Amino acid sequence: MLAKSLPSEQLNAAYYSDDNQIHDIFTVTDYLVSEKLDGIRAYWNGQQLLTKTGNIIHAPTWFYANFPSTPLDGELWIERGQFQALTRIVLDNEPDDLAWKNVNYMVFDLPHSSAPFSDRYHQLQVLIEQQRDQNNQPLKHLQWVEHKSLDNLAILVQWLDIISSHDGEGLMLHHKSNNYTSGRTEHLLKLKNHHDAEAIIIGYEEGNGKYQGMMGSVWVKTATNNTFKIGSGFNDQQRQTPPAIGSTIQYRYNGYTDRGIPRFARFIRVRNNPDS
Repeated sequence: MLAKSLPSEQLNAAYYSDDNQIHDIFTVTDYLVSEKLDGIRAYWNGQQLLTKTGNIIHAPTWFYANFPSTPLDGELWIERGQFQALTRIVLDNEPDDLAWKNVNYMVFDLPHSSAPFSDRYHQLQVLIEQQRDQNNQPLKHLQWVEHKSLDNLAILVQWLDIISSHDGEGLMLHHKSNNYTSGRTEHLLKLKNHHDAEAIIIGYEEGNGKYQGMMGSVWVKTATNNTFKIGSGFNDQQRQTPPAIGSTIQYRYNGYTDRGIPRFARFIRVRNNPDS
């Protein structure tokens, strides 16, 4: 199930407008809201963990040995800001037991249930709580993603600001009456205070001052053939050994300039994909 992005500027415009405009966008009380996790999508088919394109995720047997036979949809996740570490763990075809002990499977849906999402969410909670290890203890690494029902848009905006200020990705809004679907749906909304995108590195510029002798910025090209420089977001180690030309990076930005260039673009990470 893929989400439709809802720009935060549209949300804020609605927040400061009349109630009619707010309800033209969405009615907050119709949704269950959760934090958007910075993880890797993973589908449990009852026997294996799979990526969103169906490739096998090579987790240790102990990780999923006590998972239910019921298919699950969720994300592998460590904590905020740990996507790169997670990617290295998940991409390894020879699973590292010690590293996988830091990983959680955060489940947010039941693909084979025909119930509306509000009911599926309760079914999911019951199912996860029933799972036990060989010592009859709860599976700490198998968790359901907490969803909340909010009373008004002001609370939603406040929660989004709190998540964003603590390096969170944003919020997900799932319509309570939505049925599970494998494609994109307008009943699942993704809300962020910023935009993320990807581009390919095509060149470097040397740094100045304290970055003399290191990479100062990278030139990138987007899928729409826009080229521009990104010079912020890199740490010293990345400037000494920058991502390779031809690699895909993820960057974050806040709107566009008059020339259509992403404003305040900053490097987030090299975008390694478990499906690549």
